[in-house]
Order: sequence, then structure tokens, then C-alpha cells
Amino acid sequence: DGTHPQKKEIYITMKKIWDEIKKMGYVPDTASVLHDLEEEVKEQILRHHSEKLAIAFGLISTPDKTTLRIMKNLRVCNDCHTAIK
Repeated sequence: DGTHPQKKEIYITMKKIWDEIKKMGYVPDTASVLHDLEEEVKEQILRHHSEKLAIAFGLISTPDKTTLRIMKNLRVCNDCHTAIK
């Protein structure tokens, strides 16, 4: 949602998380994006999935070492599953 008052901070945090997990060996599953787009654009789309943004929001909104539980009523894509585990 582009109207969230903490949007900028959420996206900055997600970028930091993204960069860190990539350093740890995570490879984005760009095949999960079914559009004919450049790889960089596909990665950006994956980085902004709601589950990942929810984690970023949770991290900036809770004290350190708080357990985060992200619930979704739809199936999680393969990339989100891989990135989050």
C-alpha cells in the first residue's frame, strides 16, 4: 500500500534485508514472476511482495528479538518461502 505512513522506512528496511540475504546465498526465484521483464525489475517485484514487506514492518515496529508471525490467507510464492526460511 503506497499510502502507509511508514512506507519509506519499510522499503528501506526491506532493501537492507534483501541485500543481506543475498550476501548469505539467497538467489531470487525470478521464474516466479510470470511477466516478460528485465531480471532487475523481476527482483524488485519479488522484493516488494506483501510477506516480505510485512516482515520489514514487523522489524521496525517491534522491539529487538520479538517473534514475528506473518499470516497470509493465500498461498506463499516459492520465492517468499525460500527468502523467509
